[in-house]
Amino acid sequence: MHPAFSVIFLTTLIGAGQGLFLALFTGQLYSVFKLLPKQDSVHFYALGSLFVLVLLVAGLVSSFFHLGRPERAWRSAARWRTSWLSREVIALPAFMFVVAIWGLIHYLGWNPVLVTFSNAIEIDLSLVVGIVATLLCFTLFLFTGMIYACIKMLQEWATPLTVINYTLLGSSSGFLLATVLAAWQGSGMTWFFAGWSVILTGIALVTRSASLFRNARLRHKSSLQTAIGIRHARIEQKSQGAMGGSFNTREYFHAASPRKFKFIKWFFLVLVFPVPLVLIGFGIGVGAPAISLLLAAFLFQYVGLLLERWFFFAQANHPQNLYYQTV
Repeated sequence: MHPAFSVIFLTTLIGAGQGLFLALFTGQLYSVFKLLPKQDSVHFYALGSLFVLVLLVAGLVSSFFHLGRPERAWRSAARWRTSWLSREVIALPAFMFVVAIWGLIHYLGWNPVLVTFSNAIEIDLSLVVGIVATLLCFTLFLFTGMIYACIKMLQEWATPLTVINYTLLGSSSGFLLATVLAAWQGSGMTWFFAGWSVILTGIALVTRSASLFRNARLRHKSSLQTAIGIRHARIEQKSQGAMGGSFNTREYFHAASPRKFKFIKWFFLVLVFPVPLVLIGFGIGVGAPAISLLLAAFLFQYVGLLLERWFFFAQANHPQNLYYQTV
């Protein structure tokens, strides 16, 4: 497939935003159970929710560049009963709305305690709103991944690993960004977020490698015979049927050389996984956390995620390419 950069930025930006919220809420949840120190609501959670919304809005804006008629974007939500895309279009603003409420509660300090357990564990309003936002967050991951995983004719995408990798890679980048935020704020949660970032990155390496291993050994169900409807044992294609390129050859194939395609694969594997892990190790390994190294870890990983998402789209081999393979 031909990767659309608007969709690449959409999926990576909202993924990082979703992961950042999950990190912030996980930290709040741990502090409720007295496993971590309580953080300042305004300077940590409210500011963090603002960063989450900036990433989500940036991803939403980038998606408009993929539309032929942006003024009709609202119609994309009309088919929510059958379309994963429509469900994503509904889930994204719903998640943004609840995150905004969660951040506003922390900013205004209007956070009444609703229930108290054992005179120690307090369930306040922000915690309840955060649970709703968490459910919407994972729902959005599911809807975004299923847009591609539900297309059975693109066998490289049609696997549960698509949803799993979207969730893990987004969470990994979000927890890494939370590590940067915590280090900048001088928070005691820096090592907590860094540890989870390392764990999520390691798990994502396993699942993304599994998808690469699976796709490299796929046996496609379509053939040149099925593509053109001729059941002959030997078919040799001389032309695509036109003198030059067409919409089909531009939009359903990435046009990168095999050497470049392979280079991008190994380049994103290095940038997304080992480079951030090494920088995190140096960033929190000695003395006070080094914000510059942690920020570099996030930036390197995000660039790698852009390449990973390009490779994800480009690797999908549309069956129509069997018919238009010769230009």
